Amino acid sequence: MGAAFHGYGLDLLVCYGFSWRLPRSVLQIPRYGVLNIHSSLLPKYRGPAPVLWAIRNGDPDLGVTVHRMDEEFDTGPVLAQQGGVPLPDDVTPRSLWTDLSPVLREQLSMALDRVRDPSAGEPQSADGVSYAGLLEPEFFAVDTTMTARQVHNQVRTFRFMGPSLGPTATVNGRRLKVLRTSLTPVDGIRLDCADAPVWITASEPVAAGD
Repeated sequence: MGAAFHGYGLDLLVCYGFSWRLPRSVLQIPRYGVLNIHSSLLPKYRGPAPVLWAIRNGDPDLGVTVHRMDEEFDTGPVLAQQGGVPLPDDVTPRSLWTDLSPVLREQLSMALDRVRDPSAGEPQSADGVSYAGLLEPEFFAVDTTMTARQVHNQVRTFRFMGPSLGPTATVNGRRLKVLRTSLTPVDGIRLDCADAPVWITASEPVAAGD
Protein backbone atom coordinates (compact mmCIF):
# COMPACT_ATOMS: atom_id res chain seq x y z
CA MET A 1 0.00 0.00 0.00
CA GLY A 2 2.73 2.43 0.97
CA ALA A 3 4.59 1.98 -2.30
CA ALA A 4 1.43 2.72 -4.28
CA PHE A 5 0.66 5.90 -2.33
CA HIS A 6 4.17 7.26 -2.71
CA GLY A 7 3.63 7.65 -6.43
CA TYR A 8 0.71 10.08 -6.04
CA GLY A 9 2.50 12.84 -4.14
CA LEU A 10 -0.38 13.06 -1.67
CA ASP A 11 -1.02 16.18 0.39
CA LEU A 12 -3.79 14.61 2.48
CA LEU A 13 -5.69 11.35 2.83
CA VAL A 14 -9.25 11.26 4.24
CA CYS A 15 -10.85 8.03 5.50
CA TYR A 16 -14.50 7.35 6.25
CA GLY A 17 -15.95 3.97 7.14
CA PHE A 18 -12.50 2.39 6.96
CA SER A 19 -12.19 -0.41 9.52
CA TRP A 20 -8.46 -1.11 9.39
CA ARG A 21 -5.51 0.54 11.02
CA LEU A 22 -2.93 2.16 8.76
CA PRO A 23 0.75 1.60 9.60
CA ARG A 24 3.02 4.50 10.37
CA SER A 25 4.73 4.02 7.00
CA VAL A 26 1.44 4.95 5.29
CA LEU A 27 0.36 7.65 7.74
CA GLN A 28 3.59 9.55 7.09
CA ILE A 29 3.21 9.64 3.31
CA PRO A 30 0.69 12.51 2.86
CA ARG A 31 2.14 15.95 3.49
CA TYR A 32 -0.57 16.81 6.03
CA GLY A 33 -1.21 13.31 7.32
CA VAL A 34 -4.42 11.26 7.34
CA LEU A 35 -7.83 12.36 8.61
CA ASN A 36 -10.54 9.98 9.78
CA ILE A 37 -14.26 10.77 9.94
CA HIS A 38 -15.87 8.84 12.78
CA SER A 39 -19.57 8.67 13.66
CA SER A 40 -19.35 9.32 17.38
CA LEU A 41 -18.18 11.93 19.84
CA LEU A 42 -14.75 10.47 20.50
CA PRO A 43 -13.45 9.07 22.77
CA LYS A 44 -16.87 7.43 23.05
CA TYR A 45 -17.39 4.43 20.75
CA ARG A 46 -13.95 4.02 19.28
CA GLY A 47 -13.90 1.14 16.82
CA PRO A 48 -15.72 -0.13 13.73
CA ALA A 49 -19.39 -0.02 14.82
CA PRO A 50 -20.20 3.25 16.65
CA VAL A 51 -23.70 3.66 15.20
CA LEU A 52 -24.76 0.11 16.07
CA TRP A 53 -23.61 0.53 19.66
CA ALA A 54 -25.33 3.89 19.99
CA ILE A 55 -28.63 2.29 18.92
CA ARG A 56 -27.96 -0.77 21.07
CA ASN A 57 -27.42 1.43 24.14
CA GLY A 58 -30.50 3.53 23.44
CA ASP A 59 -28.62 6.78 22.88
CA PRO A 60 -30.95 9.58 21.75
CA ASP A 61 -28.33 10.95 19.34
CA LEU A 62 -24.79 10.56 18.09
CA GLY A 63 -22.05 12.79 16.77
CA VAL A 64 -19.34 13.24 14.20
CA THR A 65 -15.63 13.58 14.92
CA VAL A 66 -12.89 14.39 12.42
CA HIS A 67 -9.49 13.53 13.86
CA ARG A 68 -5.93 12.95 12.82
CA MET A 69 -5.36 9.26 12.33
CA ASP A 70 -2.59 7.57 14.28
CA GLU A 71 -1.55 3.94 14.67
CA GLU A 72 -4.31 3.10 17.16
CA PHE A 73 -8.06 2.92 16.58
CA ASP A 74 -9.66 6.38 16.70
CA THR A 75 -7.28 7.90 19.24
CA GLY A 76 -5.72 10.80 17.34
CA PRO A 77 -6.16 14.53 18.03
CA VAL A 78 -9.57 16.02 17.25
CA LEU A 79 -9.83 18.74 14.60
CA ALA A 80 -13.63 19.10 14.53
CA GLN A 81 -16.52 17.57 16.43
CA GLN A 82 -20.29 18.00 16.75
CA GLY A 83 -23.07 16.03 18.41
CA GLY A 84 -26.83 16.13 18.33
CA VAL A 85 -27.57 13.93 15.30
CA PRO A 86 -30.88 12.28 16.29
CA LEU A 87 -31.40 8.53 16.59
CA PRO A 88 -35.20 8.12 16.60
CA ASP A 89 -36.80 4.82 17.53
CA ASP A 90 -37.38 3.89 13.88
CA VAL A 91 -33.96 5.02 12.61
CA THR A 92 -32.79 3.55 9.30
CA PRO A 93 -29.55 4.07 7.36
CA ARG A 94 -31.37 6.35 4.91
CA SER A 95 -33.03 8.50 7.57
CA LEU A 96 -29.81 8.74 9.56
CA TRP A 97 -27.83 9.82 6.50
CA THR A 98 -30.30 12.67 5.92
CA ASP A 99 -29.39 14.12 9.31
CA LEU A 100 -25.76 12.98 9.42
CA SER A 101 -24.48 14.10 6.01
CA PRO A 102 -24.73 17.90 6.50
CA VAL A 103 -23.01 17.62 9.89
CA LEU A 104 -20.31 15.45 8.36
CA ARG A 105 -19.67 17.94 5.53
CA GLU A 106 -19.53 20.88 7.93
CA GLN A 107 -17.13 19.19 10.33
CA LEU A 108 -14.86 17.97 7.53
CA SER A 109 -14.73 21.50 6.13
CA MET A 110 -13.71 22.83 9.56
CA ALA A 111 -11.04 20.13 9.88
CA LEU A 112 -9.63 20.91 6.44
CA ASP A 113 -9.26 24.55 7.46
CA ARG A 114 -7.04 23.46 10.37
CA VAL A 115 -5.14 20.49 8.99
CA ARG A 116 -2.19 22.39 7.50
CA ASP A 117 -1.14 23.53 10.96
CA PRO A 118 0.78 20.54 12.39
CA SER A 119 0.03 21.68 15.95
CA ALA A 120 -3.75 21.89 15.40
CA GLY A 121 -5.94 19.30 17.09
CA GLU A 122 -7.04 18.69 20.67
CA PRO A 123 -5.94 15.49 22.44
CA GLN A 124 -8.80 13.18 23.27
CA SER A 125 -9.90 13.00 26.88
CA ALA A 126 -8.92 10.00 28.96
CA ASP A 127 -12.44 10.04 30.43
CA GLY A 128 -15.45 8.46 28.77
CA VAL A 129 -13.47 6.09 26.58
CA SER A 130 -15.48 3.18 25.17
CA TYR A 131 -15.04 0.72 22.33
CA ALA A 132 -17.65 -0.18 19.72
CA GLY A 133 -16.52 -3.53 18.39
CA LEU A 134 -18.31 -5.99 16.17
CA LEU A 135 -21.43 -7.54 17.66
CA GLU A 136 -20.69 -10.62 19.74
CA PRO A 137 -22.39 -13.95 18.84
CA GLU A 138 -24.49 -13.87 22.03
CA PHE A 139 -26.18 -10.68 20.82
CA PHE A 140 -27.86 -12.59 18.00
CA ALA A 141 -30.29 -14.23 20.45
CA VAL A 142 -32.75 -12.50 22.77
CA ASP A 143 -31.96 -12.92 26.46
CA THR A 144 -35.09 -12.30 28.52
CA THR A 145 -33.00 -11.64 31.62
CA MET A 146 -32.31 -8.27 29.98
CA THR A 147 -34.70 -5.37 30.47
CA ALA A 148 -37.51 -4.71 28.03
CA ARG A 149 -35.72 -1.58 26.82
CA GLN A 150 -32.52 -3.53 26.17
CA VAL A 151 -34.39 -6.16 24.14
CA HIS A 152 -36.21 -3.45 22.19
CA ASN A 153 -32.91 -1.72 21.37
CA GLN A 154 -31.41 -5.07 20.38
CA VAL A 155 -34.18 -5.49 17.80
CA ARG A 156 -33.70 -1.86 16.64
CA THR A 157 -30.00 -2.55 16.10
CA PHE A 158 -30.73 -5.46 13.81
CA ARG A 159 -33.45 -3.56 11.96
CA PHE A 160 -30.93 -0.78 11.27
CA MET A 161 -28.61 -3.35 9.71
CA GLY A 162 -31.39 -4.62 7.43
CA PRO A 163 -35.21 -4.86 7.40
CA SER A 164 -35.14 -8.66 7.28
CA LEU A 165 -32.64 -9.04 10.14
CA GLY A 166 -33.46 -9.73 13.76
CA PRO A 167 -32.27 -11.65 16.82
CA THR A 168 -33.87 -15.01 17.54
CA ALA A 169 -36.15 -15.71 20.49
CA THR A 170 -38.01 -18.77 21.74
CA VAL A 171 -41.64 -17.91 22.49
CA ASN A 172 -44.15 -20.57 23.55
CA GLY A 173 -41.83 -23.26 22.25
CA ARG A 174 -41.39 -21.60 18.85
CA ARG A 175 -38.16 -20.08 17.58
CA LEU A 176 -38.74 -16.72 15.96
CA LYS A 177 -36.64 -14.11 14.24
CA VAL A 178 -37.81 -10.91 15.91
CA LEU A 179 -38.10 -8.07 13.40
CA ARG A 180 -39.94 -5.37 15.35
CA THR A 181 -41.05 -4.80 18.94
CA SER A 182 -43.07 -2.30 20.94
CA LEU A 183 -42.60 -1.21 24.53
CA THR A 184 -46.27 -0.31 24.84
CA PRO A 185 -49.16 -2.79 24.59
CA VAL A 186 -50.18 -3.45 20.99
CA ASP A 187 -51.45 -6.40 18.99
CA GLY A 188 -48.61 -8.88 18.93
CA ILE A 189 -46.83 -11.60 20.85
CA ARG A 190 -46.05 -10.74 24.47
CA LEU A 191 -42.50 -11.51 25.58
CA ASP A 192 -41.76 -11.08 29.28
CA CYS A 193 -38.34 -9.61 30.06
CA ALA A 194 -36.54 -8.92 33.33
CA ASP A 195 -38.55 -5.84 34.28
CA ALA A 196 -41.47 -5.63 31.86
CA PRO A 197 -42.82 -7.16 28.65
CA VAL A 198 -42.20 -6.22 25.05
CA TRP A 199 -44.68 -6.96 22.29
CA ILE A 200 -43.34 -8.62 19.15
CA THR A 201 -45.16 -6.92 16.29
CA ALA A 202 -43.25 -8.47 13.37
CA SER A 203 -41.43 -11.80 13.26
CA GLU A 204 -40.61 -14.78 11.09
CA PRO A 205 -40.37 -18.46 12.09
CA VAL A 206 -36.86 -19.86 12.24
CA ALA A 207 -36.49 -22.96 10.10
CA ALA A 208 -35.28 -26.13 11.78
CA GLY A 209 -31.51 -26.37 11.62
CA ASP A 210 -30.96 -22.62 11.31
